[in-house]
Amino acid sequence: MENIPQYRKLYELLRKHIVEGVYEEGSLLPSENELCAAYEMTRPTVRHALDSLVKDGLILKKQGKGSIVRKTPKNIGILSISGTASAVGVRYLKTDILQKPMIKTWPENFSFELSELEKESGCIYMERLRFVEDEPVFYDINHLPNIYLPRITNRSFENRSLFEILRKNYQIEILGGEQKLKAVMPDKQIKKLLKLKTGQPVLHIERKLTTNRENFNIYSTIYFNSEKHAIFGSF
Repeated sequence: MENIPQYRKLYELLRKHIVEGVYEEGSLLPSENELCAAYEMTRPTVRHALDSLVKDGLILKKQGKGSIVRKTPKNIGILSISGTASAVGVRYLKTDILQKPMIKTWPENFSFELSELEKESGCIYMERLRFVEDEPVFYDINHLPNIYLPRITNRSFENRSLFEILRKNYQIEILGGEQKLKAVMPDKQIKKLLKLKTGQPVLHIERKLTTNRENFNIYSTIYFNSEKHAIFGSF
């Protein structure tokens, strides 16, 4: 993490402590002055880290009180730019990698329009099956442009957040996006992976996430079993 800005180092540390329950819901984070002293950082640096936590929905800043830890949402934030691991909590979310990251050409008739640089660079393809409390809840297929991501195919994604890996190792942050949702009847593979009942539809989501890197968008196709879980999120 040598090349990561100071505010990001503090952000990652506080974020980890919040997700792991070191700071409980409703508790106060240390004050700006205390954080400055503890980590030998300037006030603007500390404020930048706290503002990032506010953006992720992990804390709420109240004048006169400080930074209050918010409860991790019970619903599943696959519509949230902060990512599913943040929404569900790493203690409840597990990830099986069905296809490790591999470099390949983009599919024909891709769902979203690609920039020339994205087309020329090829894509990094990965498939995941994600579990909440040991039940398979969604299956996702990811396409990332093969730029800005040296050695990503050598990284382990088992039980890890894609957003977190991009943020920590490549300084790629999610800014927003667009998505298309519809209910569809699953094929045999998806029915088996998500343990769906006969005749049970599945929510099909096609998603494009924009980032702080020009010509670098994250594209996902997600099949979501909404029988026991709701989804939420904002852009």
